[in-house]
Amino acid sequence: MSFDTFVTQVFNGLSLFTVLALMSIGLAIVFGLMGVINMAHGELMALGAYMTYLTSVVFTRFLPSMTGAYFFVGIMVAFAVTSAVGFVLERVMIRFLYKRPLDTMLATWGLSLVFQQLFRQIFGPIDVSVPTVSWLQGAWNVTPGIAIPLSRIFIIGLTFAVALFVYLFLFRSRWGLRIRSVMQNRAMAGAAGINTERVDAVTFAVGCGLAGIAGSALTMIASTGPATGQQYIVDTFIVVVFGGVESLVGTFLSAFSIGELQSMFEIALSGSMAKAAILMLVIVALYFRPNGLFAIKVRR
Repeated sequence: MSFDTFVTQVFNGLSLFTVLALMSIGLAIVFGLMGVINMAHGELMALGAYMTYLTSVVFTRFLPSMTGAYFFVGIMVAFAVTSAVGFVLERVMIRFLYKRPLDTMLATWGLSLVFQQLFRQIFGPIDVSVPTVSWLQGAWNVTPGIAIPLSRIFIIGLTFAVALFVYLFLFRSRWGLRIRSVMQNRAMAGAAGINTERVDAVTFAVGCGLAGIAGSALTMIASTGPATGQQYIVDTFIVVVFGGVESLVGTFLSAFSIGELQSMFEIALSGSMAKAAILMLVIVALYFRPNGLFAIKVRR
C-alpha cells in the first residue's frame, strides 16, 4: 500500500468518524446517561438533514446573495427543530417509559417507522441533496496524489467544536451540574431542590439536538432519504456500547477507532465484510471488557 493510499484511507476514516461521533455523542447522553434506548435517534438525524435541505432551498429561492451562509443557519435550524421535537417526545411519551427499557425500545422503534413514513409523504421517496457552498468547494492538495475535500475538513472541525460544546455544557454550566446530579442520584438531586422532570426533558432534547447537527454534517457527505437514519443507528449503538455507555470521552475514542479500522479494512475487504470484521472485534473486546473498552470506573 502506497503512502498516498494510506493517507487517503486515514482521511476517509476521519470522515466516517465525524458522523459516528456526532451521532454517538447525542446517543451517549440519551442512552448512556438517561438509560433510554432511543431507536428513533437515526430518524432525528435524518430530520436534521432535511431541515438543512429546507434551509438551502429557502436561501436559494429568497436569499440567493447569502447562500454562502446557509449551512451555518441550517445547523442552527436543525439543532433547534430536533431539540424541540425531542423535548415534546420526552414530555408526551418517553417520561412514562423510564426504567422500562424494552417498552422504550419498542415504542421508539415504532416512532422511527412513523418518522420514515412522514419523510416519504413530505419530501418524497427519492433522496435529496444540498449544494456545497462556494467556500467549501474544491480540495486541499496535500501532494500530487492526495486531495482532501474542504467540506470534509470543515465537518471534522465541526465535530470537535460540538464535542467542546458538550463538554462545556455538561461540566462547566449549571444545567450540566444538574444533569450529572440527577443521573448520579435522582433522589438526592430532587431533595436538593432540582426539578428532575425538567432536567430529564432538557437532557433528552440536547441529545436529540446533537443528532440534528449530525444530520447537517451528513448532508455534506451524502444525500438524505427516508431510510437514512436506519443506515447509521446500529453503528451508533455499537460505538456507544464499545466505548462505554457512561463515558462521553470513551464514545468519542470509540467512534475514532471504529471509523479508522473500518476504513483500513476496506482496503482488503468489501464494505460489508469490513463492517462484519469490525463487529467481530467489538464482540471479542466486549467479552473481555463488558462495560466497554473506555468505560469509566465508578463506585456503585
